[in-house]
Amino acid sequence: MNLYLDTSALVKCYVAERGSEEAFDLTMSAEIVASSLISQTEVAAAIAKAVRLGWLTSEDGRIAQRAFLSKWTDFFRIPVTETLLSRADSLAWSYALRAHDAVQLASALTWQESLGAPVTLATFDRELWQAAPKASLRVWPAKLAR
Repeated sequence: MNLYLDTSALVKCYVAERGSEEAFDLTMSAEIVASSLISQTEVAAAIAKAVRLGWLTSEDGRIAQRAFLSKWTDFFRIPVTETLLSRADSLAWSYALRAHDAVQLASALTWQESLGAPVTLATFDRELWQAAPKASLRVWPAKLAR
């Protein structure tokens, strides 16, 4: 399986929360795992936010960030180009997506086209999860919790 992780799925692989074990297992079973370059900053911001809100201790946040960065180079990273951002602009309009969700969708679609093979987009973001199959991507998980 060609697996694309958006930030909501990626964070679950490094911070224990509902869905973490399943996201980690999915990642380990994938043939190739990719994400947008923007995910590096989004993961850092998500972990920092978890520390600020007291969901993680400062030490646990640093451990999660180091663990993520130690694996980041193993991911296929989709570059954020002007062409990709133009595509994201259109996707934002078509699917009523927030900016970074549109970039994630554009990245996954671009990767799928370059592979010439199906890509599964893993996300826990409801709007992106709903848009992905409409845009011709497989989506994981099969259902989102309410």
